[in-house]
Amino acid sequence: MNTLFTANVFNKQHKKTLNPVRKPGFRRFAKKLLIVSASCSLMMMGAAQAGSYTKTKYPILLVHGFAGFDNLGGLIGYFHTIPYNLARSGATVEVANVSFVHSSWDRGQQLEEYIDCLGYPKVNIMAHGQGAPTARVATHFNSCHVASVTSIDGINKGSKVADIVRGVIPPDTPIEGGVDVIARAAGSLVDVMAGNSNPQDGMQALDAMTSPDMLELNNDLEWRGVSPENCDSGDEEVWYGDDLVKLYSWSGRSPVTNLLDPSDAFLGVTSLVFGHERNDGFVSSCSSKLGKVIGTHYSMNHLDAINHLFAVRSLWTNPVSLYRSQANRLKKEGL
Repeated sequence: MNTLFTANVFNKQHKKTLNPVRKPGFRRFAKKLLIVSASCSLMMMGAAQAGSYTKTKYPILLVHGFAGFDNLGGLIGYFHTIPYNLARSGATVEVANVSFVHSSWDRGQQLEEYIDCLGYPKVNIMAHGQGAPTARVATHFNSCHVASVTSIDGINKGSKVADIVRGVIPPDTPIEGGVDVIARAAGSLVDVMAGNSNPQDGMQALDAMTSPDMLELNNDLEWRGVSPENCDSGDEEVWYGDDLVKLYSWSGRSPVTNLLDPSDAFLGVTSLVFGHERNDGFVSSCSSKLGKVIGTHYSMNHLDAINHLFAVRSLWTNPVSLYRSQANRLKKEGL
């Protein structure tokens, strides 16, 4: 009995020594260690995912619109900071070099040659404004090297602004000649600043964006990705012979988005020609649709869509995030 009592007392006095694993301090330490390890693992996984978020299978090729360029003097980019924000998480990005002002057919043929010179098996085109029909023409001629075309505020059925401007410039008159001379001169100056040497034609560029000319272009391109109906979406997957090309689009619907942006005043005025029709100040939401429509509801105008004026743009929609999300969408599609 005394022996048993002595053993019990000994065990109680040395309980902590006999069962060191049950120390509260040890349990807290083990728990913290587990949490830190799990957090580190999640951070490493997140970093890996962030590092490849925009890493598409094929390079992304950005195509500028009317009165556009790739960059001026290596300092001012048409797609302001967008190439960097795509490349920083894995994407290979190229910016096309086509005419500042010319028809969509001529620009499309230039783009076709540009894609050939890049030497990639395929590219994912993201095109703004007149760049959308330009990209569609290039795909028509060179579908084997195009994996997808994404239209951004694209002029896929024409612009009412271009219709009105074309209507007030009498054909075959000194006024038309003067406008063309100014447009060609501006294009040549931009070419010099950008280190390019593309042909320029101001009146062909204006005509190319009118509704009648876009109707003719869509007929020639067999309405691939564009619905002939008023405001319907087109097909997302389009076959060009044996080549499957995926088509997407998005656009803004707010001509005035930032009172600090001087361009908003101009686009606010041009938007009046659309009446009650949703538009970005230059192209209507209906005219912008191509293939799978990601959205036409974004609070952006025509220039916000390329993150200009130097990111003094919409206070409600960050256009850069749309490009990054689209790159991730293409990645998940295996493109």
